[in-house]
Amino acid sequence: MPSSKSEASFVPEKLHLLAVIPARGGSKRLPRKNVLALAGKPLIGWTIDSALASGLFDEVLVSTDDEEIADASRRCGATVPWLRPADLSTDTARSIDVVRHAAAWYAESGRPLDVVVLLQPTSPFRRVQSLRRAVEAFVDRGSDRPLVSMSPASPHPAWCFMLNEDRMTPFVDWSGIAHRSQDLTPAYALNGAIYIFPMQLLREERPWLTADTIGFVMEDQEESHDIDTPMDWQIATSIAERLAADRGGPRR
Repeated sequence: MPSSKSEASFVPEKLHLLAVIPARGGSKRLPRKNVLALAGKPLIGWTIDSALASGLFDEVLVSTDDEEIADASRRCGATVPWLRPADLSTDTARSIDVVRHAAAWYAESGRPLDVVVLLQPTSPFRRVQSLRRAVEAFVDRGSDRPLVSMSPASPHPAWCFMLNEDRMTPFVDWSGIAHRSQDLTPAYALNGAIYIFPMQLLREERPWLTADTIGFVMEDQEESHDIDTPMDWQIATSIAERLAADRGGPRR
């Protein structure tokens, strides 16, 4: 059952949060991935369930251009008020524009809105606890700076190279090659699981990824698993089946 919003006591009552889950129907590398059954549940249902169970949101909204995804999302308890416009459903459409479209519609409908949290359905294993901790970190830092989730980078950028024909040039510099991985400064990469945007930033169309953006680290590799290819799906299936057997479903 979904948690009551009051359970997220660290969120001020005056702060209104909307979850937006973007789910385009035209995925190519893994066709129809958002409605594929993962341990008996459509992939998008894992993210909807986590968002509802977190008790954080006034509403959980799915933005999609696809009727099948819309129907599956509604069955899982999300709001799907419309099908996304065609210009926001292309291969080149940006997630931030999808978020702005959903946030503008929600605000124009007359409901209060202060914060939008983007949750990609291709990150099904984010824990409810992590989602709550991310919002708590956002609130603790004043609720006026965007936040993105990150995970330890693998491989470390000190060991990454550019190639000019057969000649290697390190992305950082040659000094990093001489160090053991445990001696290098920790590096983190965006993992796509959680993005938090103050509504003011969306209204003003300011850049969201800057030196002022809050980095929220998720150490668990399973939480950061992103599904984009058939190989990703095979790994996700293994994780989901184990979670279902061990805990009766997605981790809370």
